[in-house]
Amino acid sequence: MDFAAAFTRDPQAAPYPVRCDATVAAVFAVIAALLALTVDDGRRPDALGWALLLAAHVPLAWRRKAPMAVLVAVVACVTPYHALDFMHMAPIPASMTALYTVASTGRPKRTVVVGFSITSITLTMQLFANPHEMVELLRVSGWVIAMLLFGASIRLYRQLVAGVLERAEREAERKVAEERLRIARDLHDLLAHSITLIGVQTSVAAHVLVADPDRLDREALVRALDGIAETCREARSEVRTTLNVLRASPEGPLPDLAALPDLVRLSGADLTVRTGAAKVPAAVGAAAYRIVQESLTNAVRHGSPGADLRVDVVLEEEVLTVRVTNGGTRSGGPGGSGYGILGMRERARSVGGTLSAGPRDGGGFEVTAALPVSRRGVTV
Repeated sequence: MDFAAAFTRDPQAAPYPVRCDATVAAVFAVIAALLALTVDDGRRPDALGWALLLAAHVPLAWRRKAPMAVLVAVVACVTPYHALDFMHMAPIPASMTALYTVASTGRPKRTVVVGFSITSITLTMQLFANPHEMVELLRVSGWVIAMLLFGASIRLYRQLVAGVLERAEREAERKVAEERLRIARDLHDLLAHSITLIGVQTSVAAHVLVADPDRLDREALVRALDGIAETCREARSEVRTTLNVLRASPEGPLPDLAALPDLVRLSGADLTVRTGAAKVPAAVGAAAYRIVQESLTNAVRHGSPGADLRVDVVLEEEVLTVRVTNGGTRSGGPGGSGYGILGMRERARSVGGTLSAGPRDGGGFEVTAALPVSRRGVTV
């Protein structure tokens, strides 16, 4: 039997409470009978004494259903039993069990009131039965108080464990929500970028086909179709990687700064990376990669033909600065539904960084992210 689990579990939520408590009451009744026959601390019970002693154990079968009612019933049987000076040790297990149940299931105020009432009744009976036994008075009162304190401590322990479990559940739910948001961002960035490139390459292929059918540039058409096939393969690979991360651990092999050259090459942008020999954390590298990817997607989707695209990634003073500039846009802004910039801001915030996006003074559009590679001193 797991005693720790028994103490932690809510007594009202235990399976078969009446059956279990009836068994405990029967065991205590047998123990009480043995004590009444063997211990010499009062008169041996007569017919009335046996009736009161056994009747005090019957309510214990419902002690978890109605703790206060059970305590009152037990006290109603035990008080005349002790007043008639029968074997005083016999009903102690039943009395202590009823007290413990009230203290472990009730509020502190009720426990204090019950403790004061029971102690008063006990002292009154002892004064009438054994007025000269002061040590016995203190001993009995001490047992009552000790049992109430034990029950109250178990109640507090259960509340503490319940609070810890509740916080753990909330933390688990928070992590699940964060993981879903991260995967949503990954899928959005991946699919938006890949679909945009496929659209551009398809337009090139269509243009080659219809521009001058008599002088078909087969090499340009092959390059466009090969580009479409390569983009589809890369998209399929990254989707598989993202799904593997979803099925396995939250931390997976996501693209980082090392994959930037291939990404930028597909969009025809100029790339500058200056990080020196410093090692950029995987989370920061993945965030930088996705920010560049989404920025290039927006630039290709909303940019003017032949616009000057530039990507600069610089690490200075433990801050990785990512800047993507577009020399011109058709609408002066990123366009679209706005989820792209929102996703980039969330990515920057997830690693303790910031992101700004807006039109440039000289025309075009610029996205700038500052991603700290050390979380010290960063408030998220």
